[in-house]
Amino acid sequence: MRTAAIALAIVAVLALIPVLINLQTTSSQANQEPGTVAGGLPQAGDQGTAPQGSAPQDGSAPQQGGAAQEGGAAQDGSAQGATSTSAGTVTEVDKKFLVAVRQAGLWEIPAGRLAQTNASSEAVKRAGHHLIDGHSKLDQLVREDAKILGVQIPDEATEEQQGWVAQMKAAKGAEFDKIFANLLRASHGKIFATIGEVRGSTQNDLIRRHARQANQTVMDHLEVLEDTGLVDAKTFAEVEEAVTK
Repeated sequence: MRTAAIALAIVAVLALIPVLINLQTTSSQANQEPGTVAGGLPQAGDQGTAPQGSAPQDGSAPQQGGAAQEGGAAQDGSAQGATSTSAGTVTEVDKKFLVAVRQAGLWEIPAGRLAQTNASSEAVKRAGHHLIDGHSKLDQLVREDAKILGVQIPDEATEEQQGWVAQMKAAKGAEFDKIFANLLRASHGKIFATIGEVRGSTQNDLIRRHARQANQTVMDHLEVLEDTGLVDAKTFAEVEEAVTK
């Protein structure tokens, strides 16, 4: 009996050996799985390196934006003589326009006054009245706008314009009428084309308003000068040549 019991014990032990081996294998695999996860962490870390790699890209974006802004500023500043105001940018063309309007009044108002004393034609005297009225209002406006926009305007007409006034002062009657009608019609025809160019390109609200007022004034003057019936074909040809250069 004792021998049988020992034999049974040995058989039981032998039967347990495969079970123990399986348990050991399972335990080893379980220990390796956390290692695999741990080994996967660098992969997660690799994914985490993507934001690190993208950081220079994010950093480069402001640099590119800054470069674009700097380039834009350079472009804005590239317009020679352009200045910024609350009413908008004032270009060199805008400034020259204000100067031209101011100088026009400085000789056309005296011309209009001369028409009242030296002209023989009632139509010429009427045109003179329109010049005085229109340019007096326009001159007030140009002085106000020039002050607001910081544009220097002259206090006297050009030498050429002063020469025209002197020419009219020396004339009387029909001679004066002819000189007056043709000089003033040529001058208004040329500035009329300039007004359109300025109005089409200006970015400034005050200049836009000024161009609109100047356009209305000059249009009125063109009509009353043409109503005199004294404007020569040569004068129209002169204007055409000047505005189509």
